[in-house]
Amino acid sequence: MISIFHPPSFIVYLLRVRWNKITVVGVGLLGGSLGLAIKQRRLAKTIVGFVRRAASVVECQKLGAVDHATQDLRNAVADADLIVLCTPIAQMRARVDEMLPSLKRGAIVTDVGSVKACVVRELERVVARAGGHFIGSHPMAGAEKTGVAAARDDLFVNAVCVVTPTRKSNKTAARRVEELWRAVGGRTLRLAPGLHDALVSRSSHLPHIVASVLTNHVLNPKRPKQQASLCATGFCDTTRIASGSPEMWRDIALGNRVQLRAALDGFVRELQLVQAILRRGDSAEITRFLETAKERRDRWRAGTASPSPE
Repeated sequence: MISIFHPPSFIVYLLRVRWNKITVVGVGLLGGSLGLAIKQRRLAKTIVGFVRRAASVVECQKLGAVDHATQDLRNAVADADLIVLCTPIAQMRARVDEMLPSLKRGAIVTDVGSVKACVVRELERVVARAGGHFIGSHPMAGAEKTGVAAARDDLFVNAVCVVTPTRKSNKTAARRVEELWRAVGGRTLRLAPGLHDALVSRSSHLPHIVASVLTNHVLNPKRPKQQASLCATGFCDTTRIASGSPEMWRDIALGNRVQLRAALDGFVRELQLVQAILRRGDSAEITRFLETAKERRDRWRAGTASPSPE
C-alpha cells in the first residue's frame, strides 16, 4: 500500500525530532543540503560530516554545512544516533563495513540512494548484526550541480522522500527516519524497495539515460559545425540532467539495471510507434500523440507540488 504524508508545518516536528549527534557520510550536494537543513532547524545538537579530501574539511566548515568535518570515518560515526549515507551507492557497503566497529548500539543508519532493493538487501543485514537499524530512504531532490558548494537548506522542501522499510525493520527506527525528512520539509512516502526501483526506473533513471543519449546524438563532433548553435532552450531544458555526476549515475544505472532495461524497452516501443506514424505521414495520429502528452503532463503538473529537480 502506498501512503503519502503532507506536513502542515515544520514547527510540529521541531518540537518532536531531536538527535544528539547526526553524521552525514559524504558531504556533497545532498549531504551538504541535509546538514544545512538540520542546522537551520536545530534538529541535532551536533552534526558531523565525513569527507574524503582534506580540502573538503575546510570547505564544509567554511560553508557551515556541518559543525565538524573529518576524514576519520570511525570518529565521525562514534556515538552518532543517526548516520546518513550520502555517497554513491557502490561505495555504501565499504563505508558501512569500515564504520561498523564504531557504530553505537541502537543507532539508525539510512541513505539517500536512488536505488533501494540492492542497498536494503545488503545493508539491512550487516547493520543489524552490529546492533543498529538500517532503513532505506530516497529524497527525490537534487540538481545537475554537484559538491557542497551547491548545497542549500531548502533542497528538500516539498520533495517526496521515499522511505523503504521491510518486514524486518524496527518500527521506531522507520518512524524516526520519516520524521527526519518531514522536519526538513519533505513529504514522506512508504514503498517496498522493489516497487520504488520499478517506479523510479521510469520517472528518474530513464530520463537521465534519454537526456544523455540525446546529448551524445545531437552534439556528436561529426555533426555540422552549426549544429550546436541551433541547440536552444528546448534542447537545453531537455538535456539539463545529462550534466549530473557520471560516477553517481553509473552506479544508479548498474544498480537498477534490470528495471532500467525494462523501462528502456518500453520507451523504445513508444518511439517506434512514433516512427510508424511519421512514415505514414498521419496528421491525425501525430496530433493525438502530442495532445495526449500535453494533457498528461499538464494534469500531472496541476496535481503536484513543484518537484525538486533530480
